[in-house]
Amino acid sequence: MIVVGGGVVGMSTALVLARRGRRVRVWSREPAERTTSAVAGALWWPYRIDPVEQVGPWSLRSLRRYEEWAARAGRPEETGVRMVEGVHAGTRLAGLGAWAGEVAGLRDADAGLAARLPLIDMPVHLAWLRGELAAAGVAVEERAVTSLREVTAPVVVNCTGLGARELVPDASVRPVRGQLVVVENPGVRTWYTAADEASDATTYFFPQPGGRLLLGGTAQEDAWSLEPDPATAEAIVRRCAAIRPEIAGARVLGHRVGLRPARPAVRVEREVVGPGRIWVHNYGHGGAGVTVAWGCAEEAARLVEGC
Repeated sequence: MIVVGGGVVGMSTALVLARRGRRVRVWSREPAERTTSAVAGALWWPYRIDPVEQVGPWSLRSLRRYEEWAARAGRPEETGVRMVEGVHAGTRLAGLGAWAGEVAGLRDADAGLAARLPLIDMPVHLAWLRGELAAAGVAVEERAVTSLREVTAPVVVNCTGLGARELVPDASVRPVRGQLVVVENPGVRTWYTAADEASDATTYFFPQPGGRLLLGGTAQEDAWSLEPDPATAEAIVRRCAAIRPEIAGARVLGHRVGLRPARPAVRVEREVVGPGRIWVHNYGHGGAGVTVAWGCAEEAARLVEGC
């Protein structure tokens, strides 16, 4: 079978399938380091994603894996996953779903909701996933397609993210543009987020290895530009510096832009497209792809089992 899509969702799904005894190949339009996954801030948290009744269980299944990898032999640098303390400003336990009761250490604090959560260094994590796929005998091929119907394998698992808009086609998939600024970390050791549902501007900072601090961000719907906007970058730094003043003088190391593949609800379902031909869809995760990746991968693998 072919998994189309080489981001975190595609590679996670391929790895789950391979470990269940399936012969799998991955087709990716571009290398993992150039996918949307590679530029993600990647804090585990179910953010702006539906359907809520499924997102909770999917997120928790992913959380358990990240917790395990963060603790692996005391070497989080191997997997890119660390457990880091931080605060979700303006968030309270009472406003969360039942899933929150399964997250150890979540607690209300003066500044918001305090937590110790997985924070993933995505370039490292994607490289680690690629190594795990190779160890499982899964080939990853750079290969672009213009329609899923070009893929003639009996079972195709569609993890194409924003590409599903054209490849399925599914016009309900829309970009939500995220812009980040990478600065030299002036000593920030905890993460912070503050989101205004009525605005396309968000405020967050995530400390990463190598002396880097990721500053964000934006959530601009239907914006397709991958070019960093200087004015937006300046506004991001100002918002973050209002929380931690030392950020104001931090040296800028770079800029990142990614297009989150948003959809009214994540699509994880099986579709019969012809005699002996099945598509299993797994796309539309918005900005929470890392958060639900493994739960959705297991769900997609379950749908494949009957094929």
